[in-house]
Amino acid sequence: MEKAYVGEFIGTALLVLLGLGINANVTLKGTKGKGSGWIVITVGWATAVMVAVFLFHEISGAHFNPALTIALAVAGKFELAKVAGYIAAQFLGGMAGAFLVWVMYKDHFNVEENEHEKLGVFATAPAIRNPFINLMCEIIATFVMAFTLTSGVSQANDGGLAALGAWRTWAVILVIGMALGGTTGYAINPARDLSPRIMHAILPIKNKGNSNWGYAWIPVIGPVIGAIIGSVTSVALFG
Repeated sequence: MEKAYVGEFIGTALLVLLGLGINANVTLKGTKGKGSGWIVITVGWATAVMVAVFLFHEISGAHFNPALTIALAVAGKFELAKVAGYIAAQFLGGMAGAFLVWVMYKDHFNVEENEHEKLGVFATAPAIRNPFINLMCEIIATFVMAFTLTSGVSQANDGGLAALGAWRTWAVILVIGMALGGTTGYAINPARDLSPRIMHAILPIKNKGNSNWGYAWIPVIGPVIGAIIGSVTSVALFG
């Protein structure tokens, strides 16, 4: 197996483990971080992405996001032959990371009565349900991410975003969460939302309720559209 695929699998698993772990710590009953709020979530998620980027940028280019992989390929900055392998590794990594979060917080899932809080650890949901607006929010947020991070990216390092600096990635993810994340929870990454949602559906979580599949297409399609537009625009402007 190509080393880059392993890097995408482990990197995405780490990103999701840390990110969903933040969600669990902030929302589940009885945790040390219960109620610590949106600032902790946004800073934590940005840092989770940065940690994965630091570790794996030289191995795989640190995509960890099917939307970015597709967008970079469309923009001519990533090899088409590697797209399927990267996406498979990312989705499987997301599932692995979500499983580990369930293991870590199993006792807290057991005592948490609110099924929405349980699902919220794994998957995003809109603050106000309006499918068109929710889709546009994911498109816009992911556009900002892709447009900002893909300028100057080359195929030489598998379209690596980290060549531009992990701190730059941290800052972009942080400001997106704080500025644009309040409407839908800023999935901006299908592997971050769909993979954990699948795990929520199949894991034996006590009194978990449904997995909100009626909304699940938005944090998949929205990021793909936004990332393609952002990457293509960035390449057109900056090369």
